[in-house]
Order: sequence, then structure tokens, then C-alpha cells
Amino acid sequence: MENAEKERQMVKAAAAKTAEKIVQPRAGEIDATGIIPQDVVDAFGKQGFLSAILPEEYGGSDGDILSFCLLIEEIAKVSGSSSLLLLAQGVGILPIWVAGNPSQKDRYFTQISEKNSLAAFALNEPEAGLDPFFIKTMAEREGKDYLLNGSKSFVTNGSIAHLYTVFALAPGGVTAFVVEDGTPGLRFGQRGEKIGMRGAVTADVNFENCRTPQENRLGEEGEGWKIAMTTLNLSRPAMGAQAVGIARGALDYAVHYAKERIQFGKPISSFQAVQFMMADMATQVEAARSLVYKAATQVQAGLEGAEKLSAAAKCYASEVAMKVTTDAVQILGGYGYMKDYPVERMMRDAKVTQIYEGSNQILRLMVGRDLLRE
Repeated sequence: MENAEKERQMVKAAAAKTAEKIVQPRAGEIDATGIIPQDVVDAFGKQGFLSAILPEEYGGSDGDILSFCLLIEEIAKVSGSSSLLLLAQGVGILPIWVAGNPSQKDRYFTQISEKNSLAAFALNEPEAGLDPFFIKTMAEREGKDYLLNGSKSFVTNGSIAHLYTVFALAPGGVTAFVVEDGTPGLRFGQRGEKIGMRGAVTADVNFENCRTPQENRLGEEGEGWKIAMTTLNLSRPAMGAQAVGIARGALDYAVHYAKERIQFGKPISSFQAVQFMMADMATQVEAARSLVYKAATQVQAGLEGAEKLSAAAKCYASEVAMKVTTDAVQILGGYGYMKDYPVERMMRDAKVTQIYEGSNQILRLMVGRDLLRE
């Protein structure tokens, strides 16, 4: 237990140093250009961040969700886009971790750890969110292979990933596959232009008679939906950690600004109205962090009720991120609305945390239903 905590603190320190030295100086550029520079991605690979949740023998933390949350929070504090690339990497890897056989794990984990291959999670469709009955991407058997046909939408790392964990309707039900970049029939739609998280690539992923060998199937036919939901339950605390990181960054900047900004002959931090705003922001951030890391602990341990807490943590943390970043803009006043200052970027980045991987309305529904079952 002591060793695990020591390793987590090492991850946190490495992430904080990388965020400060490498990511923060480029954060504005990443948002403006809509591109995470390759040298930043390479730095993530060198630090082992792209392999963060892999088993120890592949350079990872052996699936430690708490370590992953610490990593995501520190990077998100300075750049939401950069943290999203890492978050999508983890979500793309988790189905292999959850359902891959030893041969698949060795094959793909080796590729990720040695080549810094990127991963992506392809579940959403234009007319289907978190509902298996509306999945239209088909996986038809042809000999020992499957032919995939259909389209996945809003895929983070889409078109730049090397491995795609894909969920399609096979004869036995929703089934999970790993589709590798370069597979004939794998196509990509136009990159989406977003108001926030602009550096992270989001694109549609299309399948046109995309031949996928049976050995790329994760688990058995019909187990795909369970694999997808297990993945999301494991990853939602990290999504909450991303929201906490964004909120932390906005709060820290607002406090720094308030101590420097002079109005009516004194710093605006001396005004009680501003102090109350900052106190509320700090309280909300700490409450969100506590809930997120409690959820991560329970998910890690596989405790009963972890699914409900995981959904609640992501929902609450994202609401806090939106509130705190908006208040940070308010504290900066007119400057907060200008692109010369980072809080407007943080506010734009925070918005999508309320939407993806289960909108907050859906997550509230999940928590409510769970309470009623109890």
C-alpha cells in the first residue's frame, strides 16, 4: 500500500513537471492552431504517460485508476486538449485491458509501450449514444473474419490513432473489436471544429467492408456492451479528474490575477465580493476532487455502488468546472473575455466535460435509477 502511494506521488510529480515545463508554454498555441505539436506527444511518450494504465511489465501503473486520475488532473490544469489526448488514450486501451486475451494484450500493449501508439474508443454513433439498441454499425461474419460497416461519431484521437476499440452489432449481439490503422475499409470523416478542446482531434470513423480478423475480437460475441460499460465506469473518475484540473487552473489564475489587479486604488482581492467568489470556487474544487478520488478508489477496488459514485463524480466535477471557469472569467472582467488570458480557453474546454462519455443528464438518470433500485 505504501509503495503504491509512493508511485502515485511520483506520477503526480512527473505530470506536474511536464505540465509546467512542456505543456503550459504551448497551451495557447495548441488552442489557437488546433494541433498538439508532435514534440509534446513525444514527451508524453517519453514520460510513459501514453502507457500509464498498462501493466507494469509494459511500463505502466498496472491499471491503477488513481494514478491515471492524478496524471490527467495535472495536465488538465494547464491544457484541457492535452489531457484529453491522454484521457482518450486510456479509454481506448481499457477495453483491451478488460477483455483482451493474453495474446492480444501482449501484442497491443507491446505496440503501445514500444512505439507510443495512440488508441481511440469508438462507441458513439450519429443516432446512438449510451443505448445498445440503436447501434447500427454491423459486423458480419465472412469465414474467419468480420466485415465491419457503419460509422462512429465524435471519436477523440480519430484519424491519428493506431488502434481503435470498436463496438459493432455481430450475429451474437454487440461485440468489441480492435481495428488497426491501415486496415482496408477504415475511413475517416472530416475533423470536427470545436469551441473548446481544440487541440484534441475529434473525427468520425467509418467502416466500409472493413475486414477485421477474428483474433481481433475482444471477448465473445454479445459481450461488447458489457465491455463498453465497464470501460466507462472505470474511466469516468479520470474524466472527473480532468474537470477538476481545468477548474484548478482557472482558480489559480483568478487568485493570482485578483492579487495583482488594482481597482479603486487597491487589489481587487481585497474586496469581500471577490473573496467570497474565490472561497466558493475553492470549496467547490475541493469537494469535486474528494468525490472524484473516492470514486476512483471504489472503482479500483470493485466495490458495490462504484458505478453510481463514478457517474456522480463525473457529473458533479464537470458542473464545478463549468461554474468555476465562468467565475474566473467574471473575476478577470473584460480581460477574462479576451484570448490573451487563459481563463476563456478554460471555460470553453470545461463545457464539453458536461457532455461527453455520458451527458450529465444521462448520468443523473443512471444515479436516480440506481437509488430507486436500492
